Amino acid sequence: MASFNLTKGERFDLFKAAPGLTLLRIGMGWDPNDQPGGPDFDLDVSAFALNDKFKIPSDSYFVFYGQVRAGNCIEDPVEKGLMRPITRDGAIMGAIDDPDGRRSDGDDDEDMVIDLSKITPAVEQIIICCTICKYPHDNKKDRRTLNLNFGQVEDCYIRIINESTGQEMLRFDLKDNYTKEDAVEFGRLFRVGNSWEFEAMGRAYTGSLQTLVDMYT
Repeated sequence: MASFNLTKGERFDLFKAAPGLTLLRIGMGWDPNDQPGGPDFDLDVSAFALNDKFKIPSDSYFVFYGQVRAGNCIEDPVEKGLMRPITRDGAIMGAIDDPDGRRSDGDDDEDMVIDLSKITPAVEQIIICCTICKYPHDNKKDRRTLNLNFGQVEDCYIRIINESTGQEMLRFDLKDNYTKEDAVEFGRLFRVGNSWEFEAMGRAYTGSLQTLVDMYT
């Protein structure tokens, strides 16, 4: 099956493309446009699994790097010693934090794994987000990170891989130039009857991760 390149607002029926699909790997990548002597870029992937009121049913369904520090995590089965945040039901295994965004060619900066068969019926959609980590949450406590935005990040993309076959199903490259925003909802998985679809969103905000937390909790 060939991979589909989506544009902003397009939708893709995952079950039509791969009947019986259960395991997805969602990969995201970017190239920060670092300035010599400038602040470090640290982009983080997170997910919000939402109910019919557009809220997370419990704290477990906000999947982000902070859950590792709280102990809600699991060791990556391949990269031993590295931990991933995980929902209590095991449906969503979040990303290993990549603090510098310097992946090898062909590799995603961060990824997460979703088992659609384990998602509680209370969850109707899963928003996949990327945010810029800023002071005081950045590793170096550098106040200059407060001025970072997605206009300084290039080649942002999200892609979905059928984890059972290793085949890429779709890809969405972020084309908009966000010169003020520091949080982007890249896409969402959502139920349509007994099926799941993906929508390429590219919706951006200011306020980094906290803005999304305030929206969905």
